[in-house]
Amino acid sequence: MHLQLPELYFKPKLQVINEDQIKQIHMAALEVLERTGVKMTHPRGLELLDGAGAKVDGDRVRIPAWLVEDSIRKAPSRVVLGKRNGERSVVLEGDKSWFGPSLDCLYYLDPLTDERTQFTSDHCRITASLADALPNFHWSMTIGMAADQPSEIADKVIARQALTYCEKPLVFCCNDVESERAIYEMALLICGGKENFAKAPIIVQYSEPISPLEYYDPAVDKMLFTVEHGIPLINFPAPQACGSAPATFAGTVVQGSAESLSGLVLAQTARPGAAFIYGAFATIMDMQTTIFSYGAPELSLMVGALAQMAQYYELPFYGTAGCSDAKFCDAQAATEAALQIFSSAAIGSGLVHDCSSWLDHGSLVSPAFMVLVNEILHNVNQFMRGLPITEETLALDVIDRVGPGGHYLQDDHTLNHFKEVRYSKLFERMVYDQWKETGAKRFEDRLRELTREAMEHQPAPLAPEVIKELDQMQKNWS
Repeated sequence: MHLQLPELYFKPKLQVINEDQIKQIHMAALEVLERTGVKMTHPRGLELLDGAGAKVDGDRVRIPAWLVEDSIRKAPSRVVLGKRNGERSVVLEGDKSWFGPSLDCLYYLDPLTDERTQFTSDHCRITASLADALPNFHWSMTIGMAADQPSEIADKVIARQALTYCEKPLVFCCNDVESERAIYEMALLICGGKENFAKAPIIVQYSEPISPLEYYDPAVDKMLFTVEHGIPLINFPAPQACGSAPATFAGTVVQGSAESLSGLVLAQTARPGAAFIYGAFATIMDMQTTIFSYGAPELSLMVGALAQMAQYYELPFYGTAGCSDAKFCDAQAATEAALQIFSSAAIGSGLVHDCSSWLDHGSLVSPAFMVLVNEILHNVNQFMRGLPITEETLALDVIDRVGPGGHYLQDDHTLNHFKEVRYSKLFERMVYDQWKETGAKRFEDRLRELTREAMEHQPAPLAPEVIKELDQMQKNWS
């Protein structure tokens, strides 16, 4: 008997809240915005929200449920980002996940010596090149704070380094509108003008309201500039349970969602249809140390719930995974990163940042950790491929051909499919004697070698005339 089988595919999926809970969180967030509201003093922001139907009372803005839901409907469910060569490389929609590093680190951990130093613009060159080299990083960020540059231009210098040494889309953070304008102008120059930029923006602006429920004027300035110039906007509060948010995880998720949705309302009021990316960095305050924890398992739980809320709203999501409270690229760092990355991929957390470059509570970037997380991402991606069921993969004819007591080593089916198995240069599988004979390299040794190799990567250079124009821009900043 020969079976004719349909082709069946299923992506592994994780949920941390069910449909009824999603609706409860949604209604609770609407209640927060309508009853409690947000604090804002920005004149134009207040004017826009007042004109849209919000209730403005001094610096308190209460947003009715209908306005929130209208804004959700106006926002696009799909945001496409591009590389600087115009390739549309990141498509934010549904439950897809795209991984990238973190931003604004203060310190750099040398991968060869474990020496900890202040982050400089040269370290941005190194980490941006790494993000370009590592295949499981889909985009990059302005990773550090550039202690070697004057504070008034450091954000622009870092953005230039990131755009120069990585071809992938860039999520950036900056001080003010003037900095954002400079970064936007660099992006237009590099991608070939406004028309190309509109097809697939190469930059995304990262903005944070202050938890709980407050916007300061420079943040609103940047948000309005962002949406008015067609730059995708991330509105990403950072509520911490027990500190700047309720001690209960559900309460923190509700507040974080309300904070992000309030930014959505402002963005859609300023420019209906503006590309908006929803999310929140929801974690805990560790009551033993009072630190804002980046490695807590509760972070994955709450961010996962928010990712499901984004899917309910049909909004792109900005997630968090791959960070750690550890001080070095060690077992703690790997354990915390692996849990976060797996849960993010299985839930479908959109544009996932902090992968590999937020050690020590978000202050430290480590090239070795970036390489390790790239390996973790590769393993997780292998799992997320699922188990396709087709006539070819079920291999009934192959099993019958080999028969009882045979082997598959030389069968054509094996030769056609064995490369589907994931093989790693970092995680070894040799028996002990073979391992000894090949140098007895421990995990740390292999990681160091792979990191050194990855750091030799050179991204495709920008055209000389583009570099010349960037040099002139930077000269004008000073």
